[in-house]
Amino acid sequence: MSNEIQRINASARLSGCVVHGGLVYVSGQVPTTLDADAKQQTVEVLQKIDDLLEQANSDKSRILTAQIWIKHIERDFAVFNECWEAWLPEGAAPARAALQADLARPQVLVEVMLTAAVK
Repeated sequence: MSNEIQRINASARLSGCVVHGGLVYVSGQVPTTLDADAKQQTVEVLQKIDDLLEQANSDKSRILTAQIWIKHIERDFAVFNECWEAWLPEGAAPARAALQADLARPQVLVEVMLTAAVK
């Protein structure tokens, strides 16, 4: 196993994801369209995750854990789960936690961080 660390979409503050030891650590992904509803924001976040996993030689079928933050969980949890379940391949459900939280920007309704295995 390589000791190499690969940082994808890195900035001074964070990387979109980091690859090391056969694992992909995807940082918290938030939507770009901040005036969108929870459904559109969720779809955007999941697409960003797809893109990062592809760059890291992984995919959503290899997700091991997911941490999900939802601003209004009582209102938006069902719509998040609907999008999540449509996106995730059958039989590939990761270990997962979801909770309500105030996020970094008031317009952000959902954030997802996860770990996946490299192919």
